[in-house]
Amino acid sequence: MTARRIGRTSVRVSALGFGAAPLGNLYAPLDDDQARAAVDAAWDAGVRYFDTAPHYGLGLSERRLGAALAQRPRSEFTVSTKVGRLLEPHPAPTGSDLAAGGFAVPDTLIRRTDFSRDGVLRSLRSSLTRLGLDRVDIVYVHDPDDHLDAAIDQALPALAALRDQGVIGAVGVGANTVAPLLRVVAEADVDAVMTAGRWTLIDRTARPLLEACARRGVSVIAAAPFNSGLLSRPRPADDAFFDYGPASDAVLSRARRLAEICDRHGTVLPHAAVRFPLREPVVTGVVAGFRAPHEVMSAARWAGDDLTDALWSDLDAAAEATEDRHR
Repeated sequence: MTARRIGRTSVRVSALGFGAAPLGNLYAPLDDDQARAAVDAAWDAGVRYFDTAPHYGLGLSERRLGAALAQRPRSEFTVSTKVGRLLEPHPAPTGSDLAAGGFAVPDTLIRRTDFSRDGVLRSLRSSLTRLGLDRVDIVYVHDPDDHLDAAIDQALPALAALRDQGVIGAVGVGANTVAPLLRVVAEADVDAVMTAGRWTLIDRTARPLLEACARRGVSVIAAAPFNSGLLSRPRPADDAFFDYGPASDAVLSRARRLAEICDRHGTVLPHAAVRFPLREPVVTGVVAGFRAPHEVMSAARWAGDDLTDALWSDLDAAAEATEDRHR
């Protein structure tokens, strides 16, 4: 699988990255063997970029990912994790993190927001312990939307210093909204931004961000290309999710229109969803979450198999028509 460079650094990522949130029991339990099988399938399919975070399953994702990669040659894979949420003992656990955090794990720990220099260093040390690694390649500041001043003034300079010392390879910021990432790219020293769900077949609101990143030499990682599942099936189901909640009738209608176009051109909607972000030179990779071997194997095939200009022309026209109606 093609490897691409992050910004001006020496860090490289595979075109498809393995999003390890499901390894933290996102929405539903996954056992250790299932988690290992998904990572093994990704490796066999050529995936060499793996993304995780303390937030995912209160550390479970990091532990499982580290265990699955433990016997792999360290020079052959890239790992990213995130800072901004410290894990601390929960003073009053309820038994499950599902309602509060979305992960089916015991809530013996609690997340505490901390974008200070000390918080960044503490978080990274804990992540390395859970991963069983002596270094990570990319560290993202995670969801700093409501803490941008602290992220720009404290967290990002702390990570830049670690990068300059050779402790980490690259510095990034990840968010679900575009505005914070635009400010970071304009004001901070970053190598990459991870935009989740904002540069997809059905949501192209990150266009200004891509343009800003191209001007500044910042790489874009397009996460959540299926928009919480909406674009993961050949025909979106009535109960499909979009942006972590049930899709509206209007969104379902738009997605089904895109699915019909794909069908007419002899392909399927999720194939186009994976390939779409990679059309832009500034997009270094696509990261999607996987729970099972067949999911990652299909996505790896799609990531390496481009589609016709005629299909993209029709999909772009459908997207532009939708944008025009909503202006």
